[in-house]
Amino acid sequence: MSLKKSAMSAVKDCLGLKPNERFLVLTDPEKQTIGNALFEAAEKIGAEPMMVIMPVKGPHGTEPPDPIPQILKKVDAVIAPTTFSVSHTQARKNACKSGTRMATMPSITEKQMKKGAMTADFKKVEASAKKLYSVLKRYKTCRITTKLGTDVTMGIDPKLWQLDTGMINKPGEFGNLPGGEAFLPPSDANGTLVVDGAFAGFGKVDEPLVLEMENNYVTKISGKKAASKLKKMLDKASKELKNPKLVYNVAELGIGINPKAKIIGNPLEDEKVMGTVHVALGDNSTFGGSVQAGIHVDGILLKPDLTVGGKAVMEKGKLRV
Repeated sequence: MSLKKSAMSAVKDCLGLKPNERFLVLTDPEKQTIGNALFEAAEKIGAEPMMVIMPVKGPHGTEPPDPIPQILKKVDAVIAPTTFSVSHTQARKNACKSGTRMATMPSITEKQMKKGAMTADFKKVEASAKKLYSVLKRYKTCRITTKLGTDVTMGIDPKLWQLDTGMINKPGEFGNLPGGEAFLPPSDANGTLVVDGAFAGFGKVDEPLVLEMENNYVTKISGKKAASKLKKMLDKASKELKNPKLVYNVAELGIGINPKAKIIGNPLEDEKVMGTVHVALGDNSTFGGSVQAGIHVDGILLKPDLTVGGKAVMEKGKLRV
């Protein structure tokens, strides 16, 4: 798939952009080529496109600078190919509250636009998500285990599940592109999580990254180089907070359901891989949680077993619903 074709699919099929709608491309210098393609696609549809180019500033979850939050609330639709994610920001949350529908594309590359998860049939992804949700919504507890030693239990509120399907065509809707996950903010996470796929901020992990969890906070991180990188990232983010502990909040449980996605070291695609589970740390205030931490980073587990309420939803990475 060419960049132009992929851009048209994103704005026309996924966002449902219509002639005369006010449309904003929010990007930065490193992603401007993709931003340009999306802008041109919107022009061809007959929308009224605008582009804002903001500075590259991390980590994931950092608020965009003024006056961008105000601008986001003044348009019908937004797409955001940016280096660092604006998904879990108050600016994005408030824009959607105002009725703006918004798709974020954190760390998207031109290669990703042309192949992999972005080439999925998102109507089929949406159907798979709804089928999965029909099971998930019945239960209030879950357990994740893997052969490497993961064994984590969590509380889950069925009302908080969100489906990121790639179809973002109604006022106030939000999702990633490429889409393909079910997720929610968990509670009371306890146990050992062994991340063996990838971790946001530094990509694929060369050796397992071990996170010990107690009462929904990470209490210990181990795993050589990966552990060192994560500690530095969280330590830096914690210095911006009145309560530094919040960066260690277990913020998200997610289930990947995009059949075209692959582990490539980019969380935008990694967390959508069919048959994976991801757990994030930090901020979850933008999707039903209460923690504002200024950072949101995901760790991906390969071939996990996942049970909800004692029912097997996934076994060794194979969905059972």
